[in-house]
Amino acid sequence: MMTITDGMGRTVTVPAAPDRVVCSGPPGCLRYLTYLQAEDHAVGVDDMEIKENMFDARPYALANPQFSSLPMIGEFRGNDDPEKVVACNPQVIFKTYCTEASVADELQEKTGIPVVALQYGDLSKNRALMDQSLRLMGSVMGNDDRAEAVITYFDTMTTDLNERTAGGVAEADRQTVFVGGIAHSGPHGFQSTQPTYPPFIFVNARMFSEGPPDSLRQYCTGEDH
Repeated sequence: MMTITDGMGRTVTVPAAPDRVVCSGPPGCLRYLTYLQAEDHAVGVDDMEIKENMFDARPYALANPQFSSLPMIGEFRGNDDPEKVVACNPQVIFKTYCTEASVADELQEKTGIPVVALQYGDLSKNRALMDQSLRLMGSVMGNDDRAEAVITYFDTMTTDLNERTAGGVAEADRQTVFVGGIAHSGPHGFQSTQPTYPPFIFVNARMFSEGPPDSLRQYCTGEDH
């Protein structure tokens, strides 16, 4: 056994290098398990991993079609069913997007299974939280080296892109860019954007942050026809 402090500051005692785990929450939790090359230890999934989606673009799921045949532990967005979780017999529950520590405490109390809460983070302003979660999950799974390798890979790639594009082009000559259709807890329309879109930040792009330029919006919506 090992005792850790999870992403919500909770002290949790878990089996070291467990063989059977479940990942609760939006796709980020299972994605991190896949990054750590521990996907074979998943024994249950959220319902979104089972539902067919013609627009599915989650690389970790496309690379692991076996996820769709695993038992369901609850609904998307972390609405866990304690009975279904217990039926999968996991040794550890990883849970992302906890709104507060009590959410993880309640699930742990109902199932009798240790819950490790993770602050998901991202590749831009919440990069430290992402690294923390990868290290925490890696520590529990016994994959510390892999966690560090993943973090180093992201750091190396983003530094390389930044160095290639930092300076050299006058501000007035830099092209503006817009990304549309950004998903957030599900798919959204073309005008759904992200002012801090990581790939654009990595290459020092000039971004439209309020929405697509009128000409592009009109073209894509047919308003100019």
